[in-house]
Amino acid sequence: MPKQLLPATPQVSILMPIRNEERYLQATLDSLYRQTFANWELIAVDDGSNDQTATILVEAARKDSRVQVISLKGGGLVAALNAGLETCQAPLLARLDGDDICHPKRLELQVNYLDAHPDIGLVACNFRHFPRTGLKQGMIDYEMWQNGLTEHSQVIRDLFVESPFVHPSIMTRRTIMRGLMGYQDNRWPEDYDLWLRMAAADIQFARLPQTLLFWRDHPERATRTMDEYALNAFRACKCHHLLHSFLKNNSDVVIAGAGLEARAWQRLLTAAGVTVSTWLDVDPKKIGQILHNAPVIFPKELHLNGRKMIVAIGVRGAREQFRGVAEGRGWHEGIDFVCVA
Repeated sequence: MPKQLLPATPQVSILMPIRNEERYLQATLDSLYRQTFANWELIAVDDGSNDQTATILVEAARKDSRVQVISLKGGGLVAALNAGLETCQAPLLARLDGDDICHPKRLELQVNYLDAHPDIGLVACNFRHFPRTGLKQGMIDYEMWQNGLTEHSQVIRDLFVESPFVHPSIMTRRTIMRGLMGYQDNRWPEDYDLWLRMAAADIQFARLPQTLLFWRDHPERATRTMDEYALNAFRACKCHHLLHSFLKNNSDVVIAGAGLEARAWQRLLTAAGVTVSTWLDVDPKKIGQILHNAPVIFPKELHLNGRKMIVAIGVRGAREQFRGVAEGRGWHEGIDFVCVA
């Protein structure tokens, strides 16, 4: 491959924190070299790798001056992201991990979209897990759900259900990242926290319908190994942001659902000083019970009277069923209730 010269002013900075990815890194780099859009720089932050990752990156930088390597001693993902962010020069910022694959037109299509839509602050794309062998149904469902969030309004509606974007699929504007003071380390998912902070700042989201990122699934992936991506960490992140937005100045709430997920939310809210005054359920066996000093009732018996409602129903398909019930009762999503599961 001939040596590439770094453009004087790259249009896209690709931020890639990486640790111990020698098995997959070359394939990831090759997917960048095949991009139809060439005016990029890669900021690769090696966070204390002890395999051949550093050697592969040094060789990549020797052959292609668009590749820059930052070496850290293992300060963690958020520190690596922020160190790389400080080095990024371009007005547009794309994320990539060292084990994923980009479609050749990924950068071109995302750059063109942001150039044509100056009101949009972040554009994601459809993604696909690979390899498919052994992929669990939950991950397939997540892929289908996320790829189905095609409009900003859909992202906002489901913002507290799950992370609406795969981090290495997004492109955003560097001014937005700087304005939000980069990534934050709160012991919960740094990317999900960023989407929530962007939403609070009224950043507009979009998604390209093409599958432009192939998200590698393997046992060592950060989403499987880091405590920050555990279910309780996601709940803590959601609860923090809800208390500063939808639930601000509310001392008691209604929870729709009375299962394990709903009870986990009751514990979180109680610890934050918010009382659950009523539980909703449709199971006749639960109706009339008292949970944590609050009654379990049918939806048709509920009068909100200004209270907010958290919908913590984890059964597959139940969220859409509840939305139908809520419409019939005149409850408005985002105003009267928010779905969190």
